[in-house]
Amino acid sequence: MKWRSLDESSQIDIRPLREIFAERKALIEKYVPQETRDIHSRAVSDLRKSELAGHALKVGNTAPVFQLKDHNGKVVSSADLLVKGRLVICFIRGRWCPFCVGQMEAMNLIASEIQQSGAALVAISPQTVQQSYFMHDQHKLHFPLLSDSGNAVARQFGTVYKVPDYQQALYKRVFVNLPHANGDESWELPIPATFILDRDGTVLCASANEDYTERPEPFDILRMLAQSPA
Repeated sequence: MKWRSLDESSQIDIRPLREIFAERKALIEKYVPQETRDIHSRAVSDLRKSELAGHALKVGNTAPVFQLKDHNGKVVSSADLLVKGRLVICFIRGRWCPFCVGQMEAMNLIASEIQQSGAALVAISPQTVQQSYFMHDQHKLHFPLLSDSGNAVARQFGTVYKVPDYQQALYKRVFVNLPHANGDESWELPIPATFILDRDGTVLCASANEDYTERPEPFDILRMLAQSPA
């Protein structure tokens, strides 16, 4: 299944993210075997039982300071960004995930408005700098994709889990090569999570979800920024 990207579309998709995801879920239900879907559902269910999202940073917590390489290999410092204003951080799994792609394309549509609000936007994934470059280039993104080797930063935000063996086996069968994409053999990923940080690093808004098919609406993020002016 090939997921349409912005540069392949005749027009930019401005529908709510929930509608875009509903369409992708329908395609998955139509074309992906039930056995495969059951494995992914089991993985989400097991993650929910672990209540991992409940261990992520919450509103009022202080976020860690970090330095990560962007898609061009340039070091980006959270401290430097926060000197200029608030910071929106999206933790994603990688370019191989159609829901991460959909979210990044949707966030791309509001990137300039985030900037106009006095905030910066970055996305963080465990994929290598090269994979981040490919994703940034393919989807014509206007914000940095940061490479979090070994999920070091995601771990500090409380969002990391290890892909269970039964799901690893499936990924290997369908050529989702996480060791290659992430540059390590850990088979660890972050659950999707979005944070808005104030200039002092305080978490103003936090959203983490064990279900990778559910992400915050971009315009809800804009509304949150408007409600917590710099």
